[in-house]
Amino acid sequence: MDIRSQISMVFHLDKCIGCHTCSIACKNIWTDRKGAEYMWWNNVETKPGTGYPTKWEDQGIYKGGWEDVGGGISLKGAGKQKGLLNIFHNPNMPVIDDYYEPFTYKYLDLIESPASDDQPTARPISLITGQPIDIKMGPNWDDDWSGTPDYARNDPNFSGMSKAEQEAMFQLERMAFFYLPRICNHCLNPACVASCPSGALYKRGEDGVVLINQEVCRAWRMCVTACPYKKSYYNWHTGKSEKCILCFPRLEAGLAPACMHSCVGRIRYLGVILYDADRIQDVASASEKDLISKHMSILMDPFDPKVIASAKANGIADSTIHAAQVSPTYKFVKEWGLALPLHAEFRTLPMLFYVPPLLPVMASVKEVHNQEQAAKFGPIAKIWDDNWLYDTSTEELWGTIDKARFPLKYLANLLSAGDERAITDRLKKLMAVRIYRRWKTVGDIPEAKANEALNGAGYTAEMADDIYCLTSLAKFDDRFVIPAAHREHAIEMLEFTGDRRGTVGFGFKEDTMQRGL
Repeated sequence: MDIRSQISMVFHLDKCIGCHTCSIACKNIWTDRKGAEYMWWNNVETKPGTGYPTKWEDQGIYKGGWEDVGGGISLKGAGKQKGLLNIFHNPNMPVIDDYYEPFTYKYLDLIESPASDDQPTARPISLITGQPIDIKMGPNWDDDWSGTPDYARNDPNFSGMSKAEQEAMFQLERMAFFYLPRICNHCLNPACVASCPSGALYKRGEDGVVLINQEVCRAWRMCVTACPYKKSYYNWHTGKSEKCILCFPRLEAGLAPACMHSCVGRIRYLGVILYDADRIQDVASASEKDLISKHMSILMDPFDPKVIASAKANGIADSTIHAAQVSPTYKFVKEWGLALPLHAEFRTLPMLFYVPPLLPVMASVKEVHNQEQAAKFGPIAKIWDDNWLYDTSTEELWGTIDKARFPLKYLANLLSAGDERAITDRLKKLMAVRIYRRWKTVGDIPEAKANEALNGAGYTAEMADDIYCLTSLAKFDDRFVIPAAHREHAIEMLEFTGDRRGTVGFGFKEDTMQRGL
């Protein structure tokens, strides 16, 4: 057992309102400069949709992440042999058109144009060339466009779904969408780190944050290909790769990352999770149907004496262990079993988890011609335009799960490597809390039904109240449990940085710490 600590995150998709405040906060702090105009370390996508860069989830195009090879794993589009063959020409890397050509407007034309009979306009100009351009794409170009053929219908997560299932999602009466905010996942098995020929990428030993040493980076851009989430970017001005740094200067000062601090919907949670590094290869090499369960099993109980002893043996401070014990992310992911990783099939073991959206229930719509026909469908039936029946009634406690506007298969492709049971389990738990709180606050649901829902989800009333409080009423310090930074870690980094700066090391106390700067 080799226990290490990792800063982890949970995003609650039912709470995201798609305001993009997080994206703007990150842009203003980190990527509002030359060469980084097109970068959005934090972006918010509309699902269904193709995302940013377009179709980033389709690794048949980009060759990101790891693949199972004879019981082991290897990088899909990078690595020693593949990287050497493609080192001067990489056909699997997104180009600027896959992101978008960054632009601004020539606002001075509105002020300085001479008097004329025509209204002056501010032409769009490229931030790369400075020349006028026709805008064809943006970082959130498909925002709210749930039904469009160009974006929503080209979503890679429709894989494995029948044409009828896909088209059912775009019927007007059941059309729905949700927002998917994304940042770097700071994975336990990061493909970007493994792909870098220069050894510029590294994973910090004290908190697991993945960073790029700008002095060592030689712009091979293998990390751009290897990251299946496309969260490593190339700065065309500096000739270096860049990525989300999880605002580690803020974390070290006890402050939440900018995107999380600014989140209007309060969907974001951050905390420490302890994991067993000895099992990374075993978990990453698991069969696809076992990926989720094994991913959950590598995350360790911070109250277990053996786990605590191993953590201390690795130099993890008592304050970090305590932060893991009160971590909101551990509660969502392990204790309550509500959150899932994004595209576990990429095998990078991401440490950003999502609570799936409990989307509106899909009512059945039937044509009727009179009240007698409508009465056959139950007392909750409602007549619409005297000809259509809108029926939301169900005799089963979990009947509405299967009627959700998003097919379980779609959510499973997104969040559970295709395992629909994992999605159903999380949605049942979310609905159980909703039913319980409805009984407790409104009282129009029988207490027996509320208890039945909790028992079916494996929850107690106390657990349901805790979930409600952390989801709806949490204070800032409840959502962000940030362990204290330790000066001795910084001193070790300074002492050991130098001769070994360009090496590739993954040791916890020596190699990784030596490469901290």
